[in-house]
Amino acid sequence: MTLPDPRQPQRGAVLMILHQEHSCPARIGRLLHTMGYALDMRRPRYGDPLPDTLREHAGAIIFGGPMSANDPDEYVRREIEFVDVALREDKPLLGVCLGAQMIARSLGETVRPHHEGHAEIGYYPIEATDAGRAFCAAPFPQHVYQWHREGFDLPRGATLLARGETFANQGFAYGSAVGLQFHPEVTYSTICRWTTRGADKMDMPGAQPRRAHLDGWYRHDAAVARWVDSFLHCWIGHGEGALEPRPERKPLMAVA
Repeated sequence: MTLPDPRQPQRGAVLMILHQEHSCPARIGRLLHTMGYALDMRRPRYGDPLPDTLREHAGAIIFGGPMSANDPDEYVRREIEFVDVALREDKPLLGVCLGAQMIARSLGETVRPHHEGHAEIGYYPIEATDAGRAFCAAPFPQHVYQWHREGFDLPRGATLLARGETFANQGFAYGSAVGLQFHPEVTYSTICRWTTRGADKMDMPGAQPRRAHLDGWYRHDAAVARWVDSFLHCWIGHGEGALEPRPERKPLMAVA
């Protein structure tokens, strides 16, 4: 666990669920740290436990990773089941890419590849819904960074925040949880690292070449940075009560 900035009031810790040995929360972690939150970083894939309650945490974030929410691994099951802890306690929960898909799975929805095998790897346009535009003061970014080949069905009772062309569901809110299919946490160094280590992924249908990733960062990142700063303040402020009433949930789907 990292310590909060001593110049800021202590606001508790945000649980950070990561999926690779050297992955980090990047921009999101830095912003929350600046806001005065400690970062409780755990990697269930490598044996770190998940808490039975979030009473000692201000919120939780499930980040992305190269695995699928449909994988049968025990840690994937544990993370999907953990979603219900945050929802029961009305604690702010954020899912980024894989994390959003895990939230959808917890709510009984399907995660699947694109029907034509397309991927979103690079910067792609999205459109905010009325609910997305109202969620926080900063306007939703029009282009966001993506790195995925699977998408999720919109959970029943969830509010769609943003839509896209190739993968329709790009963001949703459900109670105290928000799922984002895209990666607002990435920095320039993140993109350099991913496009180097994952160079083979850029040969997938629909993926963009490395040069487009780097050019896209210069064109679009300033808008993403403004939005995610505003978004995090609004998201973690939704800790008391749900965004809207939640209907009866579908049963949790078995992991294939």
